[in-house]
Amino acid sequence: MFKEFNLNESIKGIWDKMASWLDSLILNLPNFLLAAVVFIIFLFIAKYVAKLVDKLLRRKGSQDSIRQISSRVAKIIVIFIGFFIALSLLNLDKVLTSVLAGAGVVGLAIGLALQGTLSNTFSGVILSFLPEIQIGDWVVTNGYAGEVFEINLRNIVIKESDNNYVMIPNSKIVDEPFKNYTRTARSRVMLNCGVGYSSDLEFVQKLTTETMESIFPQRGNEEVEFMFEEFGDSSINFVVRFWTDVTRNRDVLMAKNKAIIALKKAFDKNGINIPFPIRTIDFTNKLSINEPQKEE
Repeated sequence: MFKEFNLNESIKGIWDKMASWLDSLILNLPNFLLAAVVFIIFLFIAKYVAKLVDKLLRRKGSQDSIRQISSRVAKIIVIFIGFFIALSLLNLDKVLTSVLAGAGVVGLAIGLALQGTLSNTFSGVILSFLPEIQIGDWVVTNGYAGEVFEINLRNIVIKESDNNYVMIPNSKIVDEPFKNYTRTARSRVMLNCGVGYSSDLEFVQKLTTETMESIFPQRGNEEVEFMFEEFGDSSINFVVRFWTDVTRNRDVLMAKNKAIIALKKAFDKNGINIPFPIRTIDFTNKLSINEPQKEE
């Protein structure tokens, strides 16, 4: 009889609890429906906000990486706003506080576990908004040279001159120096050469300068610069520097090719020698072992 009495009390307590839950559910049903509707509306708003941001940045001519990152960030922000508004409609202030606290703990744990990945992600955001490097630029970095083909949240993709793609982690691009040929329309090209010791050095300087000016017209304050550098083993070496249109490494190679052909023709026409290394071999041997023995 004692056990039956306790069982009845327990069943009665369960039914009372379920009844109270049912009452709470019925009373809060409008809030649940409203919260669900609000969250669904914000999902649609997030989708259209992302498209709007992408469209606006496309009109401004922003590169693909900036548009992709900006659209995703805008979408995530709108969804989070809708989520927190939905929780507030349900009067779940304590739950909201717990969610924020839990998100902080989970974020810390994920951050510690994915330090390298997060570093590349943040570096990708930095590179996307960095005007010094954009898609289509020709850059030299980390031992590779090529055209920037893609910038995403993990790596930068470079298409080299041999038509192969190289993927470099974003953090390495941010931490290491890089050279961007495309950022400047004109650059100074340097060409090294040497002439024979019998050459008229003043004439060599004048001829070289005039030759470079004729094939590479200088603009504004630009000028062809000529300097002798050293007395070499078989030649007097010099460097000539001139300005030309350069937006990638190929332009430098083409400019040097053009300059070498023109300079060689000018030197040949005026009898100026570009010597090659010369070695003199002395066969004279004065060692005592080769001298004839004197007879006593």
